[in-house]
Amino acid sequence: MIEIIPAIDVYEGKCVRLTEGQFGTVKVYNQNPLDVAKYFQHNGVKKIHLVDLEGAKEGRIKNAKVLRDIASNTDLSIDFGGGIRSSDDLQMVLDAGAKQVNIGSIAVTDPELLFSWINQYSKDIFILSPDVKNGYIAIHGWQDSTAVTLDKFFKQYIAQGISHFVCTDISKDGRLQGPNFALYKELTTTYKGAKIIASGGISSVADIEQLDQTGVYGAILGKALYEYKITLNDLGDYLC
Repeated sequence: MIEIIPAIDVYEGKCVRLTEGQFGTVKVYNQNPLDVAKYFQHNGVKKIHLVDLEGAKEGRIKNAKVLRDIASNTDLSIDFGGGIRSSDDLQMVLDAGAKQVNIGSIAVTDPELLFSWINQYSKDIFILSPDVKNGYIAIHGWQDSTAVTLDKFFKQYIAQGISHFVCTDISKDGRLQGPNFALYKELTTTYKGAKIIASGGISSVADIEQLDQTGVYGAILGKALYEYKITLNDLGDYLC
């Protein structure tokens, strides 16, 4: 069964959401992400996807305090992404309490550095995050397009032993108009054995049920929760 992982996106220390990755669309849902994390835990959530949006945009971690606060004050398993650009950044995030790290931009711009991390740490701590825009991967908080295709990206890192991938269709993110089901079906069919995590566009339990049929390992749920399109009670056994 697909596992649903609620997201907490952080900008300027607040819990927010964007639409299609555009920073001009920031909408604040809670002034204190820790309160959101505690609410999630109280309602049966065991794992969250925590994103430092400023870090992704600026290329340096900006909201490490939020990570530390949530890790210190909840029992949630946290996967963290946004702004990890150096070995020091990676170690800081792990020391702050992240159980897994989401790597996006570095996987495209400096694969040799990522290869060195893969050799140094357990492969299981890494979740690679290819974010797709017009068929190509976008980096730096989705602001910059690249010439790297999903196929090249997946083949490169599956060969390195990476199994977890969060793939976001940027055109769907934050729009509450449904995920790109065809994309996820293609990915699970092509890269058998990879644990594909869908992200972007989920608006209903029906969307989750249809995603489950594509064979994805999991899905990130954000705006639909904050806009009360889906409640945590609706998710039941889907919560990991």
